[in-house]
Amino acid sequence: MRILVLGATGFLGRHAVGQLRALPGARVLDGGRAPGADLHLDLSTADPARLAAALREVAPDAVVNCAGAVDGSAVNLAAVNARGPAVLCEALREAAPAARLVHLGSAAEYGPTDGNRPVAETAPARPVGLYGATKLAGTLAVTASGLDAVVLRLFNLVGPGSPASSLPGRLAAELHRAGPDGSVRTGDLSAHRDYIDARDVAHAVTLAVTAPAPLPPLLNIAGGRARQVREIADGLVRAAGFRGRIEEDGGGSTRSAAVSWQQADITAAAHALRWAPRHTLADSLADLWAETRTRAESLR
Repeated sequence: MRILVLGATGFLGRHAVGQLRALPGARVLDGGRAPGADLHLDLSTADPARLAAALREVAPDAVVNCAGAVDGSAVNLAAVNARGPAVLCEALREAAPAARLVHLGSAAEYGPTDGNRPVAETAPARPVGLYGATKLAGTLAVTASGLDAVVLRLFNLVGPGSPASSLPGRLAAELHRAGPDGSVRTGDLSAHRDYIDARDVAHAVTLAVTAPAPLPPLLNIAGGRARQVREIADGLVRAAGFRGRIEEDGGGSTRSAAVSWQQADITAAAHALRWAPRHTLADSLADLWAETRTRAESLR
């Protein structure tokens, strides 16, 4: 089985590639802008016809799209998150219409919820910012493509390798810089989020690639529990043995203010993929801290 992973060198791409390569008989090819990629491309600027030609040569049985942008200008977000999936779908229809497409979406597509019950895939999508809106456009391009495709709508990510653009990754790095007795300033930690380990996402990707039957167009991938963001700080403090001060200044992102509570209904993924999260939040944070410390020490 030939599996092409786009965005293979990113946070989620690295985890997905690692698990996909463990599949018996799988040949995993990486696609992206990194030097040495098996398929060198930038979906944000790719020409559909040229991409189709490249896909004919690769002849994938499955394509996993982990490419995405979480910040930047409106032009960049639209190019990567909206145009990219649309171009990919057009090229796949031309060059590899039988290939399964697994595309990674975002819980930001849902926007505000009522705070009373988990959000299911049938809930209306009402993103509150450019990121969520562009991710939703990408999801719609995939679900309307007519391909054998599924969008895994991911909730808040955590685990080893969490980037500095995420709260867990940023806070782990700041705790390391502060030392055991320093102080770290954070924004508002009162919102509730549903966290999922990147390794559990990679497991869901692997199951989605290999599932024999047609899949639902959209599946939530999450921990299935709303947790106060403060639990992330508390868990990293415990993992780090931090004795200093966490100063919560009350600031925060516009999205956090607009979406104060999110929890996913993960029933559909359990039925369609026989998937469930395997990592506890404590394990995810302990592994994130260990990876942060090891990486920092290797740079000395």
